[in-house]
Amino acid sequence: MEANRPFSTKRSSRTSIQSLDSDILCLIFAFLDWFDLARCSAVCTSWYNVIHKCNLWKKQYYKQQRGSACLPDISDFSETSWKMYYEGLAMEQHRLSLRDGSVCIDQWKGHSVGVHQCRMKMGLILTGGRDKVMRIWSSKSYKCLEEYSVPDVGHLVDFGFDENKIVGLVGTRVCIWRRHGERSIFPAREGTFSRGLCMRYIDPEAVVGCEDGTVRIFDMYSRQCSHIIRMRSGPVTCLALTDNQMILSGSSLGSITMAGLSSDQRVASLKSTDCTGIKSLCFNPRSHLVFAGSTSGCSHCWDLRTMKPLWQTRVGPNVVYSMQHLQSDKTALVVGGIDGVLRILNQDTGQLLSSYVMNEETGKSGSAEKRYGIIEKKRVRKLSEDIQIDSIPKLSRPPITCLAVGMKKVVTTHNGKLIRMWKFNK
Repeated sequence: MEANRPFSTKRSSRTSIQSLDSDILCLIFAFLDWFDLARCSAVCTSWYNVIHKCNLWKKQYYKQQRGSACLPDISDFSETSWKMYYEGLAMEQHRLSLRDGSVCIDQWKGHSVGVHQCRMKMGLILTGGRDKVMRIWSSKSYKCLEEYSVPDVGHLVDFGFDENKIVGLVGTRVCIWRRHGERSIFPAREGTFSRGLCMRYIDPEAVVGCEDGTVRIFDMYSRQCSHIIRMRSGPVTCLALTDNQMILSGSSLGSITMAGLSSDQRVASLKSTDCTGIKSLCFNPRSHLVFAGSTSGCSHCWDLRTMKPLWQTRVGPNVVYSMQHLQSDKTALVVGGIDGVLRILNQDTGQLLSSYVMNEETGKSGSAEKRYGIIEKKRVRKLSEDIQIDSIPKLSRPPITCLAVGMKKVVTTHNGKLIRMWKFNK
């Protein structure tokens, strides 16, 4: 591997697991234990359907029952109930690992200059920053698998990805990179697209939050802006999309506004006692809870069914840049911000469950920051509730600009060259 490049531009054709038929996948999944089966069922819809149709949850129970007399009698469960039972066990193990587990960090050089965005799904990590390159990494080996150039039309602002494509907001344009294919760019008439600050997408539409307080909806196939929604007078700083086609937008003025994806006007607002700007936003479709992080260091929660606030917790001295939870998890919320502390909150109450920084004794940059292909292992320090954050060296806690949550792991970026994977083991 070259010292100045993590990825070869020569691409060889390869067979992916998506090309395997359901019978072969069923045979493979049958070798897994219940925890890994739960992880695989959360990867994508096709894997979930294979596991469900092959009755693998029920088979897993009987396999366990032969080796243990302590399992509850749930032999008359439906396949959906089997799935919920084992998924609940997996989520509990995930929560306990984040709260009480032993933690270590793997870090590697991902970009030549500041990387400030990351996403994680399907065993892959997508990162991007100021070097005009996006890279997809294996979340297990940290090998760079794919690389995509960002056009010289502006800075990379936000992105998302799935099995087939990457959708990104670059300057004032929405771009699509077909994975293993060519990039396409939405045409944008000069003067009609205010500077975009954030983006989310749900096929077939990309939603862009703009500096002028509007949200613009783009059809990714016709490549046209279908409609514009005036959300607030202040900039739209963050977005979240619900499973019933609702847009949640956070504002620099400190409020969260809701609108329908097919509507042209806002329909409701979520309010809090904290009047500072909203910097991060996420929605849990399982619990119907909305979480937000503010520029004052507070985390907030509302129940979307009642439109009422549930809790407000001050988690840091300043900006909360990013917050996320595992897709199927209704217990743990991971929060990161300008003070560089990784915090785990209880989703229902806002209670701080645990907080971590990289061990101060190993805070100095090593060979990983200088060369691609070097994986450095770092120790992690669990913080007590009464600790003074300012007493911790800043080398141990660079600002967390973005984070993404997987099963018993969290990936973070820090506006530097390094990408960090926090691994939690119970």
